[in-house]
Amino acid sequence: MFNKILIANRGEIACRVIKTARRMGIKTVAVYSEADANARHVRLADEAVLIGPAAARESYLVIDRIIAAAKATGAQAIHPGYGFLSENEDFCEACEREGIVFIGPPVSAIRAMGSKSEAKKLMEAARVPLTPGYHGDNQEPAFLHRQADGIGYPVLIKAAAGGGGKGMRLVEKSEDFIDALASCKREAISSFGDDHVLVEKYITRPRHIEIQVFGDSHGNCVYLFERDCSVQRRHQKVLEEAPAPGMTAERRAAMGKAAVEAARAVGYVGAGTVEFIANQDGSFYFMEMNTRLQVEHPVTEMITGLDLVEWQLRVASGEKLPLAQEQLQIRGHALEARIYAEDPAKGFLPSTGKLVHLAPPAEGLHVRVDTGVEEGDEISPHYDPMIAKLIVWDINRDRALARMLQALADYRVVGVANNIEFLSRLTACPAFATADLDTGLIERERAYLFPEGDAIPAEVWRVAALAELLRDRRYGEEKAQRGRDPLSPWHARDGWRMNASARRNLVFRAGEAQQTVSVSYRANGFALTVDGNTVSARGELNPRGLLHVDFDGARMDATVIAAGEKRHIFLHGRSWQLASVDPLHHAGEGGGAEGGLLAPMPGKVIALLAEAGAKVEKGAPLLILEAMKMEHTITAPATGTVKGFRFAVGDQVGDGAELVEFEVAG
Repeated sequence: MFNKILIANRGEIACRVIKTARRMGIKTVAVYSEADANARHVRLADEAVLIGPAAARESYLVIDRIIAAAKATGAQAIHPGYGFLSENEDFCEACEREGIVFIGPPVSAIRAMGSKSEAKKLMEAARVPLTPGYHGDNQEPAFLHRQADGIGYPVLIKAAAGGGGKGMRLVEKSEDFIDALASCKREAISSFGDDHVLVEKYITRPRHIEIQVFGDSHGNCVYLFERDCSVQRRHQKVLEEAPAPGMTAERRAAMGKAAVEAARAVGYVGAGTVEFIANQDGSFYFMEMNTRLQVEHPVTEMITGLDLVEWQLRVASGEKLPLAQEQLQIRGHALEARIYAEDPAKGFLPSTGKLVHLAPPAEGLHVRVDTGVEEGDEISPHYDPMIAKLIVWDINRDRALARMLQALADYRVVGVANNIEFLSRLTACPAFATADLDTGLIERERAYLFPEGDAIPAEVWRVAALAELLRDRRYGEEKAQRGRDPLSPWHARDGWRMNASARRNLVFRAGEAQQTVSVSYRANGFALTVDGNTVSARGELNPRGLLHVDFDGARMDATVIAAGEKRHIFLHGRSWQLASVDPLHHAGEGGGAEGGLLAPMPGKVIALLAEAGAKVEKGAPLLILEAMKMEHTITAPATGTVKGFRFAVGDQVGDGAELVEFEVAG
């Protein structure tokens, strides 16, 4: 077994590998970019080496620097994690040349499965069912367009070297193909350095089911059952589970056998995943093989009781697989939700900023949190905006769903927009709860998952007011302790008045809604009035924002986090963001380009889609901004004229920068 390994990755997967290595008594070396100097994986590792600037292409993707770091620290092996260089054959070869063990498959397997088109050819020769499509080398746009027309729409354009939903476009009709192809190729070259694509028939209502395989260098290969990853948006997985709902023993055996045969065909060693598109009738087609550990591997660990990273380390050091196929068993059901810094209400636009408050649910037998960040850390624009993976387990799917809903309700994130409430709606969605699954679930359930803004309950305004009053009281007490006479009654903020009762108004705002909460001080608490209805209120607020509430004898718990003027309210499994309004302060009207012609986040301009002086209709695409590995199209807010662009292709822009000079038609 190794004494020291280097982890050529960052974030939660680097922390995940460190956890297992530490349990096994293996020293770890982290690598980091300038942007990650204070990152959690750097803090956890035994050693850490700076490898370059923030941009991944100048740090985490520079093979020579990572190899040099391994040699300088005496690391015997490199764990690539997932993403970055995990499926890069040049990296694997460089490790071999330098006598460093690559904790993954041999370069021949990476080469065979690294290209989606080449993998399809290999599977075709092995008589594995394939989705109809074009997997050849001719990349002329006109030729690919004809192939798509021949296959029949809808079709899927996929980067041959792609993964993680990057470099993938669904095309519904012929006239949209060329633009989608150009966008797909841009994203593919940016993400993978290769713009080669394939075109396939898009299967209606498909399920995405993948088989976890594991091989060793002694000729043994097993499958560790399946994961259902059908719930996706933009072809990126959102919720994963194991085992797949409705999977029969016969179908599991057939898919497992096909996956093992695919792995054996390329002499596979280590952890890998064979992915299939499955029809509702039970038929399935080979899609691709990921020659690495997957993001969603924890659900497999939860139902098998195994540590797949430990298996990786043991196999890479030359040991045989710990268990044979007949020794592997499924126990219970597991779900994984990806907690992201993104705004579902704004098309899942990634969010950046400091994690002002971060309180995940308590971990134990039923709940696990894999994360690369802690409270106070930054979600930067340079990398994937994942905050954590939330994994739950129970003895069956219904109980696992209940566990997930409770864990999401207990998750508290303040400082960046996040998808926790969306994930709660998704978990509770009747289609998901009854396992009516396909990759289009989110789109077909939009009405349930993206409800129109509802009125904020009076209870929320009262909770915000009570927290404000208790925070004000605590501030007075702390100030008194620092003063010369801490027992002076003049420090008390209890509303005392001679021959009168004290009253005050607290004002809060949420979007366009503004609410006044009238407060009367009482001997043992407060009277809070909202829209003419008054309740007696008492409570206790701790320094972490946990609020014990008593409204007219009805007790509940909430969390209220103050960040500047913002008040983040967590109550009954939901969250609201309010702003405390100072009635003595009259803010000016906010400026900004009409229709959102401001950069929604830091990024790079990669295409201008209109000419200066052009007259355009509302919704016409004007430019494309690339941020956090995703493309965002800025569109015309109304019918009007493009007067000019503030930036050129290739320019970096800051959050809120005005991108387009636009004149609305009179």
